[in-house]
Amino acid sequence: MRQPAPPPGDLSPGASVLLLGDESDIRTVLDAVPQNVYLVSAEGALLYLNRVALDYYGLPLEDFVSGAAFQKVVHPDDGERLHAQRLAGFSAASPFEYEARVRRHDGQYRWFLYRVNPVHDHSGRLIRWCATGTEIHDRKTAELRLQQRLLELKLTIDAIPISIIVLDPGGVILDVNRMVLDYTGITEDDIRSPDFTDKFLHSEDWERMKEARRQGLASGRPFQIELRARSRNGQFEWFLMRYSPFRDENGDIIRWYATGTNIDDRKRTEERVQKENTALREEIDRASLFDEIVGSSEPIRRVLAQVTKVAPANSTVLILGESGAGKELIARAIHRRSTRSNFAFIPVNCAAIPQALIASELFGHEKGAFTGALERRIGRFEAAEGGTIFLDEIGDLPAETQVLLLRVLQEREFERVGSVRPIRADVRVVAATNRDLKAAVMAGSFRQDLYYRLNVFPIEVPSLRERPDDIPLLLEYFIHRFAQKAGKTIRSVSNETVNLFRGYDWPGNIRELQNVVERGVLLCETETFVLDEKWLKREPHRSPAPATALVPTLVEHERALIENALAECRGRVSGPAGAAAMLGIPRQTLDARIASLAINKHRFRS
Repeated sequence: MRQPAPPPGDLSPGASVLLLGDESDIRTVLDAVPQNVYLVSAEGALLYLNRVALDYYGLPLEDFVSGAAFQKVVHPDDGERLHAQRLAGFSAASPFEYEARVRRHDGQYRWFLYRVNPVHDHSGRLIRWCATGTEIHDRKTAELRLQQRLLELKLTIDAIPISIIVLDPGGVILDVNRMVLDYTGITEDDIRSPDFTDKFLHSEDWERMKEARRQGLASGRPFQIELRARSRNGQFEWFLMRYSPFRDENGDIIRWYATGTNIDDRKRTEERVQKENTALREEIDRASLFDEIVGSSEPIRRVLAQVTKVAPANSTVLILGESGAGKELIARAIHRRSTRSNFAFIPVNCAAIPQALIASELFGHEKGAFTGALERRIGRFEAAEGGTIFLDEIGDLPAETQVLLLRVLQEREFERVGSVRPIRADVRVVAATNRDLKAAVMAGSFRQDLYYRLNVFPIEVPSLRERPDDIPLLLEYFIHRFAQKAGKTIRSVSNETVNLFRGYDWPGNIRELQNVVERGVLLCETETFVLDEKWLKREPHRSPAPATALVPTLVEHERALIENALAECRGRVSGPAGAAAMLGIPRQTLDARIASLAINKHRFRS
């Protein structure tokens, strides 16, 4: 950026001669001052720098008098601001000061505080300005570091997944973290209104909470309150509020800090225990639940037996099954029963991430790795360190990312996008897909070596139509779950509804059943769950046609496309005029397909 030059004044580069003669004593005195001192004309033109200043900058006086030193000395980011502040100060004709970074003779920029005072003659006429420069680099650096730490502290507090509230000694709310704002849907301006708490506290808890808080604040000791708070969607949930005082050096309370922990599940469990036969409920759960996997049929028992066997090992698992069959629940059950259960379980839907971003999402990126990469970002594999990463819809991974994933499985290391430093990966990989990966391998859209690396321990999750005996259990489980959320009491299910559920094909599997039950619970007006048979139109299940007959056609079609491209490009594969560019695929992918299909590319060069 071009720096603005200082006001020129009416003195030429040779104007320094004005300092000779009767002003020579002034120069001698200024040169003896152990601080940077500057003389400036009434119009703002720099006239003289003492010896300390010239030695500091390492430039001759002529460069400063002519204005050429301005761009050499002042930091590029401070030039425009500095120029504007000086113009404003000279126009006011009164003392002023400013801060700026200037370059020392060794090339290092340091922070300085400049104080500028006007000099008047006996008649009061402004004849010049006298300025001093004091290095404040250490103080300024400390201030900037403190500001950065305060910002980081604020960001850290906002990132804590617990509600945090700051109050004055009298209990008036001063500030809240991002969790409170996001949960309640209020704004920062709302917290300063007198009726702030009325907006999100349950009316039945307000008087009790008010009295308990009054007594707690008066005691000066930590205390806690249980209350119900309303979320932004209007639903009330139970929270445990813990209040702790913060005192100054004299022991006086200057702040109260309150944290809110969501205990809604615990409170509702307590309420349910009071109304239900706990022993019977636990017996039913033990017989039919396995990490929220509901069912006791033979197909699901076989799957759970496989989960129990493979979970303690560190083997890669490939979960196969239709969409909505509960593949992620199986993956979570494997993680919870593994030796990695104390570490993170990171689910990733490969089909939901744009192909251009999936490598960055999985492996992270360095600052400046691509447009928009404003800072370093860790990927899902680093977040799952020591734990399990669940790669759902693995069949949708692009070819380039398949290569990167293969390296993780083979060598247990990866690199962030934009980095060449390998990172060790202590992560267990559990993948899932509803596609036929074998057919994808034959069609060339999925790497064969990656398939074998993933298919160490395959688990086939049965569809819901293959386990009809589990439908009554699933029906009861979801009715109980959604009735609790809706605050309803549903004690039974009509036989017609049970038969209707058992007779339906459930193409969307458990996910579809769950959605149907949730809608039925919301519309249910009695204690008996009844479903309109129009909701479930029976359609005969049609098994997909075998893909084996299609595969040769696909292979032949692929061979013809590649050979036509090679003939058009005279056997050239890479480069802008190569067959890979014509087909719109990476060169490595095309080379692999040419080798797999045993195509002789050299015969097209003549």
